[in-house]
Amino acid sequence: MANPVYKMIELTGTSPVSVEEAVQNALQRAAKTVREMKWLEVVEIRGRIDEDHVGQWQVTVKVGFTVLDEEDDD
Repeated sequence: MANPVYKMIELTGTSPVSVEEAVQNALQRAAKTVREMKWLEVVEIRGRIDEDHVGQWQVTVKVGFTVLDEEDDD
């Protein structure tokens, strides 16, 4: 593929543990149906507060992936 074309999707991953785990959870879930993921951009970090601590991290990422040619779909 000489001149690849990319598509971008937006995902929000969650984790009670960390921001990094929230990102990994989003990528792992997307990898079940999205092939050729190449890059990500963190666009938002937020969290849910449970009483006096962070109960859940929520991280929104934009993920870029290569659009495959029809012959690459095999």
